[in-house]
Amino acid sequence: MKKEENIKVGISIGDLNGIGAEVVLKIFEDNRMLEFCTPIIFASIKTMSFVKNHFNLDIKLNGIHTVGQALTGRVNVLNCWKENVNIIFGQEDLKIGEYAIKSLEQATKALKNEDIDLLVTAPINKHNIQSETFKFPGHTDYLNQELEGNSLMFMVTEGLRIGLFTDHVPVKDIANHITPQLIEEKINTVYASLKQDFKVNKPKIAVLGINPHTGDNGVIGNEDDEVLRPTLNKIKESGKLVFGPYAADSFFGSNNYKNFDAIIASYHDQGLIPFKTLSFGQGVNYTAGLNRVRTSPDHGTAYEIAGKGTADISSFKEAIFTGIKIFRNRKEYQEISQNPLGFSKRKI
Repeated sequence: MKKEENIKVGISIGDLNGIGAEVVLKIFEDNRMLEFCTPIIFASIKTMSFVKNHFNLDIKLNGIHTVGQALTGRVNVLNCWKENVNIIFGQEDLKIGEYAIKSLEQATKALKNEDIDLLVTAPINKHNIQSETFKFPGHTDYLNQELEGNSLMFMVTEGLRIGLFTDHVPVKDIANHITPQLIEEKINTVYASLKQDFKVNKPKIAVLGINPHTGDNGVIGNEDDEVLRPTLNKIKESGKLVFGPYAADSFFGSNNYKNFDAIIASYHDQGLIPFKTLSFGQGVNYTAGLNRVRTSPDHGTAYEIAGKGTADISSFKEAIFTGIKIFRNRKEYQEISQNPLGFSKRKI
């Protein structure tokens, strides 16, 4: 297993007109961070030098052209483009969206090739990244295509983990998306992630209902009784500790969430509103279910404060630490699975 200081953390730079680049450089302005990992920022040395100078940051950057040139103990910037970039903080710009995708694509390629150990993605603007060659609603869907597995948005913080049956789906389409197959797939993904990524031996999972009051016996919709409940009962028969569906409106206020290792919400806002309320900017978006580790902060581009030097680094720093922890947990889980009795592999 790699020592922590040798873990290569790739960082896609996201929307350069937002707060992502500022936050990344502020984090690594603290040299102690370099004791935990070797950062590789996918952007360009010119671009990151501009950001560094704009915020008057005391940080040394090491420009490289291949991941193999990255130096331990340095903040490495892999040059994904050569030209100058016109950064105007706080503005949506289609050209800036193109650079965000260049960074993401090269970082993902490095992740697939195991040139980096994990990926932390800075926020993108889901509108300005759209093009003829990139038609994804966000990072998760793109990574699901590029990496093996079935992705699941898993929001994690100390004492709270929330997964989603559906993420970037219009509200009017949610019920049609939640099928028995999807429910089983997402619960299995959460269950496996809790075991291998978070060291939970016997996971307890709560599921929130689709309709208000889980349908009130069909008065407010029948999806909970006809789709969700029967599927959960089937999963329970396999031995998994899965409970619900619970009415979402009282679940968090009653502190019931503290009794479970993870909660699965039926749709985006049902899960993310309580998560962001309770996590106080310490939350991390982890893409579970893939064969590689990817995390991101729980905030967006924050155009309204971009360029002002006031961005909070807490969530992004937590995304880095969480990614490292998951990477190490997964390595340990794989080693134990391959050698469950702990026998030495040395010949006697």
